[in-house]
Amino acid sequence: MNKLVDKIVDGKLISPVLPDDLKNYLIDIDGTICDDIPNEEPERMATAKLYPDALDTLNKWYDQGHYITFFTSRLEEHREVTEVWLKENGFNYHCLLMGKPRGGNYHWVDNHIVRATRFDGKFTDLIDKEVTIQVFKS
Repeated sequence: MNKLVDKIVDGKLISPVLPDDLKNYLIDIDGTICDDIPNEEPERMATAKLYPDALDTLNKWYDQGHYITFFTSRLEEHREVTEVWLKENGFNYHCLLMGKPRGGNYHWVDNHIVRATRFDGKFTDLIDKEVTIQVFKS
């Protein structure tokens, strides 16, 4: 079942969006759902220690109908070991995107609403909090 909703602006079809009650979660892997393993040590990827609260939370979001996409700095050559690890550890997900830029300090620019949550050691339900953000000058 396709949950995307077509949008028309000025009589033209634009990129579809999810309904407001569904989210497209982009989840990092290393240091977020398991041990932080650099690409320079791929032999450790198969035995990375799982963060159990990440598994429980992400699978709950998946079961609620949200989209789960792992977006990792691991290289394409690490896809197979990553997919096997995700399966063996019980993660339900929709997509795996490899090759995210390394280095952190991300600033995402998009024509869709983007919400970012910095992982700080434990997965829990998300809460609303007012913060200051950078936006384009009007």
